[in-house]
Order: sequence, then structure tokens, then C-alpha cells
Amino acid sequence: MAKGSGIKLTLPSSDELFKTQENREEERLEKVMNLPISAISDFPDHPFKVREDKEMQDLMDSIREYGVLVPALVRPREGGYEMVAGHRRKKASELAGLPELPCIVRNLTDDEATIIMVDSNLQRETILPSEKAFAYKMKLAAMNRRAGRPLRNNLTPLVSEKDKLRTNEKLGKETGESREQIRRFIRLTELIQPILDLVDTGKIAFRPAVELSYLSNDMQKILLDAMECEDCTPSLSQAIKMKEFSKNGRLSEDVIYSILQEEKPNQIEQFKMPKQRISRYFPEGTSAKKMEDTIVKALELYQKRQRNMER
Repeated sequence: MAKGSGIKLTLPSSDELFKTQENREEERLEKVMNLPISAISDFPDHPFKVREDKEMQDLMDSIREYGVLVPALVRPREGGYEMVAGHRRKKASELAGLPELPCIVRNLTDDEATIIMVDSNLQRETILPSEKAFAYKMKLAAMNRRAGRPLRNNLTPLVSEKDKLRTNEKLGKETGESREQIRRFIRLTELIQPILDLVDTGKIAFRPAVELSYLSNDMQKILLDAMECEDCTPSLSQAIKMKEFSKNGRLSEDVIYSILQEEKPNQIEQFKMPKQRISRYFPEGTSAKKMEDTIVKALELYQKRQRNMER
């Protein structure tokens, strides 16, 4: 440091002095590393289910024979790494008994990681409605944060309605869905889990499920019990009617039952009996279908006995 100047000169290290430009560029390149699977945690609130189905079995067999052909993408986290893209490869490697997984390590912000995670999983052939719902919600939130400015002393981004419209349209173009369809999918995240499960299994159609998402959690729970008791699910018109009653503060248990009991077009006439009258004859938790089957068998035995007595 020159005397009295107040300026401190920092000299480069000897290693830095003798590095070539080629050395420096090589250091910046991403490299594939074999990481312990135990050191890789799942992405928080990962919306895509990792199922142990036939596809997983096929992937596990392939990894056993050829290894992991496409490295996973992870980011550094305290004490290890966090998976961004490659949850199925990680699970298949675990099932195959492999201790390590080839990975690319990349420094990513939360929003960057979220967008990559969603995009990489939307390439799957089979995606459940609930998976799309939470994935679209997570990605849209990340896109909105990146498009907006943080408020002072607040982590919530300030995004104008115009910017939101733009991100909705951009997400729609990226996924091949309309902006309105994106909105409908995100509405499904307001359903309670048992009803969302019925949507995933196809027992409740997509459009009625969107309308039911406007019901409060308490009303959705009552609806779930009513569907089991009546052994039916709402049509689109019935779901819209429930939404309107809810909007006006007039939806109740009686109204839900009344709407479900309305005759639907092409509906086969059904005999109905209050569940309370017969529930004491069955173990707690017995489904309506199981009760119906048991009652029919009992009536068949009764009829057979009556015929024998008449002979």
C-alpha cells in the first residue's frame, strides 16, 4: 500500500496468475458428478407423484442394465443437495440398489428451480389433474414473482393485473392450454384431498370439480358424505347450482342432499333409503356400495327361503 494514499492493492495468487483462459472457461462448465442418493432431498411440495408402477419397474430394470443415461439436475442446499429434475430416476436408482446418482449441480434461485422442475415433469405421458393443478399454480406464482417488483419490507411481489395477464398467456402458450383452462386447473387446488382424489380417478368430471372448488371446506366435507350416502357424484349443472347457493350464503346439508337427489337426464330410477336406518347393521366405514351388495344378497337369501317354505 502506498504511504498515505489509503489505497490497498490486492495481488492475484500465483495459481490465478498462471491459469490460462482455457482453464478458467473449463471451471465454469457444468460437470456431471456422482452424488450419494442419501444426500439428495426431494423438491419441497413436489406436485408430481412418483408411482411404483410398471413404468417405474421398466426404468429400474433399464438402470440396472445400462445405468442412469440422463443425469439428474440438483442444486446445492445446506448439508447436501435438492432435486430439481430427476425424482423418478432417483427412486428407480434406489429400487435398483444403487448408492449414487449422476447429477448436474447448478446454482438456482427458488423461482428458477420451480420453473425447471415443472417444465421437466410436464413432458410425462400421463399427468393427473391434481398434478397439473399444483404444477401450474407453482409455476405461475414463480413467473409472477419474476415479472414483478418486491414491495418494501415485504417478500410479496407487486404484480399488475396486466403483468398477471401476460404471465397467464405465456404459461398457456408454453403448455398448449388456454388461459381459461390454466385458471380452471389452478382452481382444483382449492378442493379437499378426498374430492381431489375422486377427480384423479375419474369419478368426478373435471368441469363439475372446478365449480365445486368454490365451496368452503366444510361444505365440501358435507358433500363428500352426501355423495357416499347417495352413491352418486354431481353433474355439471348440479355443481353450478351448489356454487350459486354457496355464493349467496344459502348452501346447507339439506340443500346439498336435495340437489344430489334431483333426477339427471338418462338416469336409471333408483330406490333410496336414509343411511341412518341401516348403518347400525354394518361396521363403521362400510361404503354405500358394500351395503347395497350385502342387502341384495340378504334379500336373495330371504326370497329363496320363502320359496322353500311354500313348497
